[in-house]
Amino acid sequence: MEDVPCLRVSRCETQQFRRYLQSTGMLDQRFRLVKQPDGTVLLPISPSCLPQLDLLALRKASASDVCDLTWSLPPLQSKKEKGRTCGNKLERSLKELLESQGERWLEELRRDLPRSFHRHGDLILLGDNCFTLPIWKKIGDLLWSVVANELGAKRLAKMSRISKDGFRSPLVTMLLGDNSWVKHVDNGISYEFDVTKCMFSAGNITEKLRVAGFDCRGETVVDLYAGIGYFTLPYLVHAKASHVHACEWNPDAVAALQKNLEVNGVSDRCTIHQGDNRQVRLCNIADRVNLGLIPSSEDAWPVACRLLKRTTGGVLHIHQNVTSPLQNTAASDGAPQTVSAKNGDREVWQAWADDAANRIASLLKDLTGAPWLMKIQHIEHVKSYAPHVHHVVLDLDCRPS
Repeated sequence: MEDVPCLRVSRCETQQFRRYLQSTGMLDQRFRLVKQPDGTVLLPISPSCLPQLDLLALRKASASDVCDLTWSLPPLQSKKEKGRTCGNKLERSLKELLESQGERWLEELRRDLPRSFHRHGDLILLGDNCFTLPIWKKIGDLLWSVVANELGAKRLAKMSRISKDGFRSPLVTMLLGDNSWVKHVDNGISYEFDVTKCMFSAGNITEKLRVAGFDCRGETVVDLYAGIGYFTLPYLVHAKASHVHACEWNPDAVAALQKNLEVNGVSDRCTIHQGDNRQVRLCNIADRVNLGLIPSSEDAWPVACRLLKRTTGGVLHIHQNVTSPLQNTAASDGAPQTVSAKNGDREVWQAWADDAANRIASLLKDLTGAPWLMKIQHIEHVKSYAPHVHHVVLDLDCRPS
């Protein structure tokens, strides 16, 4: 089963947020709430309701500084759902299939079944850590028909790894079905792409929702890592940018981006620049530049500076994976460890943001020959990849002095 989106809240506010999510139909009642060791609680959210989640409003309503979206391994099932999992049904069906082929069911086969997967409409994408044993190849195509049926899919694919071709192209093999194009709808925006050629990150939905809330009327935006339109489309459809210049070097992603611009009716307000964005021939044009590459977009910082309007400046949205140091659990200053760790993370984010602002100021001064004023508008936490690795976005306001 794929990872479950959860609202992470403080334990003292759990019931307040649970009642709200339940009343709005967003609480995924297939799963139980999960208490975390750090004193927070995970409230499972139905994936289809993610576009409706107003995280900014929830944070304003919270008396705590803990209110964010995270992705977790499937929490414990509710009593109602216990015993009715796809995993159990899949195991039973595959056991029957193997026995009908004269094969014995072994414990190592159960361990080789998928623990999680990604669902893209009627297509399920399996990871590379399942169906690895030689016995599965003996079953042939019948195996994939059974798997798809038990997982509620019509098409089936399997990812090997991420390619080192520079495009982060997925190495995906279609196991069942021929058409590898899939469709996602987030916040009223349609994203279509070829799952064998392009990546899709569901974990950045909070940032897409935040971008959708910007007021970019009258602005020219440059999206330096456009992909299939993850942020280009929210800038156009919801933020109402006058024009977006979308830079992308993966030809497969460009093909999907062109299709998505047309499907969403905004192709007339977007210009695609295919190729390495470090070589893009734009300058002095942007009110806003989006640098949505992780783990780091530093290679494009000089390009972003060149793109900003010389007379008025603009805003840079800089994505980065920031690593916090491990906490010294042996030390105790009387403060709760969870509070100390949280504050420690924020201090590290702030230190990175301060350094980034100084470096951007230096780049702009070298470029224009005059000093610029930097203002850190906001540091947004998007997602945690590990206890101490955080995807954050720095909103940096840059103005000529």
